Amino acid sequence: MSIALTWHGHANFQLVHPACNIIIDPFFMANPVAVTTWNVISPPDVVLVSHLHADHAGDAVDICRKTGAMLGAVVGAADILEKSGVPKVQIINGIGFNIGGTIEVKGGVKVTMTEAFHTTEGGAPTGFIITFPDGFTVYHAGDTGIFANMAVWGELYDIDLALLPAGGVFTMDPRQAALAAKMLKAKAAVPMHWGTFPGLEQSPDAFLRELAERAPNCRGIAMKPGETVTL
Repeated sequence: MSIALTWHGHANFQLVHPACNIIIDPFFMANPVAVTTWNVISPPDVVLVSHLHADHAGDAVDICRKTGAMLGAVVGAADILEKSGVPKVQIINGIGFNIGGTIEVKGGVKVTMTEAFHTTEGGAPTGFIITFPDGFTVYHAGDTGIFANMAVWGELYDIDLALLPAGGVFTMDPRQAALAAKMLKAKAAVPMHWGTFPGLEQSPDAFLRELAERAPNCRGIAMKPGETVTL
């Protein structure tokens, strides 16, 4: 079955599969490059939040409250989001889950939480490996610098698509992100966390050049905010 991947700018991705509709880091209302608002997208079943910076937690509380979506976040961050208004019954596992842990969210879709090297307002920064029932696997790195354990995740999981920050300043730059794709053995990679604010990389071009050099077997996919591709 196909998966529709939509990039809403920054680190905000929606994955629509017949078994489960997932949105990650739903930063809409204050996102200067978003071309839509959260209340007109297809309502998600699951909202995943990598960390509590405002440009990632974004509109997660409002989305969960208005749609009934389940919230997935690391222990600690989940508690803060509950206190911010997400009903406890909508917190996956009641209190969230943690790095290395895997949960089934809906329809056989599984989410594994990974580490990320960054800062955060509570809990810990994380990434997610999402495995769909047909085996298609997506890695969302969250905000992170490059780290050696990416190679371990690449050994453990057959990663079809990696969503990698490549904007520099606060996360990996294009060269680091390209090497990360190689370490992950990803078949394809989409750069994110670029172009949103001044100071970040303003195009995906440098990432695509670095990827072609460092990971020639990985296909680079440059998306525009609001664009949807079928996986």
